[in-house]
Amino acid sequence: MNWIDETQIENGPLVVSHAMPDAQSVALGIFLDVGSRDEDEEQAGIAHALEHMLFKGTQTLDVHALSERLDQLGGHANAFTSRERTCFHMHLLHEDWQEALSILTEMVLKPRLPEDEWLREREVIFSEMSMVDDTPDEWLFDQHMQALFLGQSLGRPTLGTKDALKAMSHHDLRRYLEENYRPPRLLVAASGHLDHQALVDTLAEISWPHAGDRGARDTAMMKPEVHLLRRNFEQAQLVASFPGINSTSGERPVAWLANQMLGGSMSSHLFREVREKRGLAYSIGSHLLSLSDTGMWSVSGGTDPSLLPECLHVIRETIDGFASNICEASLDRAKRQMEVQFRMGMDSVEGHMLYLGARLDEEVLLSHTQWVEKIRAVQLDEIRAWAGEKLAVKPMWSICAPESALQSIKGLLV
Repeated sequence: MNWIDETQIENGPLVVSHAMPDAQSVALGIFLDVGSRDEDEEQAGIAHALEHMLFKGTQTLDVHALSERLDQLGGHANAFTSRERTCFHMHLLHEDWQEALSILTEMVLKPRLPEDEWLREREVIFSEMSMVDDTPDEWLFDQHMQALFLGQSLGRPTLGTKDALKAMSHHDLRRYLEENYRPPRLLVAASGHLDHQALVDTLAEISWPHAGDRGARDTAMMKPEVHLLRRNFEQAQLVASFPGINSTSGERPVAWLANQMLGGSMSSHLFREVREKRGLAYSIGSHLLSLSDTGMWSVSGGTDPSLLPECLHVIRETIDGFASNICEASLDRAKRQMEVQFRMGMDSVEGHMLYLGARLDEEVLLSHTQWVEKIRAVQLDEIRAWAGEKLAVKPMWSICAPESALQSIKGLLV
């Protein structure tokens, strides 16, 4: 028995749903296979700008009427933009899902996009940019991505640039939306207490326009080097990125477990060595970023500028010795941690809906239970070999700190 239902609407979107008949709610999402990576330099930030602007009214509802309708439904409505994906989603009581779907599709297909609202909302985005500038770890990660994917759209911040946004008109927003926010780049996902056929029937009544042609995304090229940035933050911040995996890689269970053991938990190697044993950092960890054609395995953290040389030394030692120091006990813990995460995620209506968006990338979407089985099957020698190969590659280092701290680490990362 399939754990999901899916239907391709003729001349329309792919519809994917997961039934949770005992739930009191429904989560709905419209996923778009478009993000900041699909923008040219003059469009930088346009996908994120549309994320904001689609809440500024539709052809039948002005901005105030739309916000009142959403509030009347209760629950919550939100959106996100990433480098390769945009999503608009709602979570509400099951008896209201059809009204919510009507609003959601109208927001995406028939937004108002008024000029006066755009000029106001642009200032809000500028404030959001300033918040990132004042948040050391976020600011550094943006700088890190720009250096790692130098001269590539993949490296630009999702928020875009002020120059591009200042030159952008509400007509540009509409043109970009009409070229991209349409089938076949559009998927509708739903989970919770609803009927799949009723969902399909409702969506089949809509006249779906189609997206324009889009060429293949540029091939991502990672550039390893040392990137030192002088900023007088209270803490020195650092990021180091090694090659990772793409979003559909068959190596995902191995990569997830390796990351969990390196820096993904309180019992991880980095947390124990850097924080617990030596007190060199409050925040230290690792994470995976997987994209359609590439991926990164990154270590990040923050430390007092005076402790930066020692902190870097311990991080490098931990990374260098990681593959050979993995043991069966730590692998068993990591497997248990990941199984708990997957199984607890099965209780979340909204979590299921967000997971269904991955169907844009994959021909077959595995269930949480199937992933748990794959995680359980990973062997210690697989983890050691995979981690050893990835961490043997020269990484891209980005570090921001006061000038005196940067001087203290010169030559350490050669």
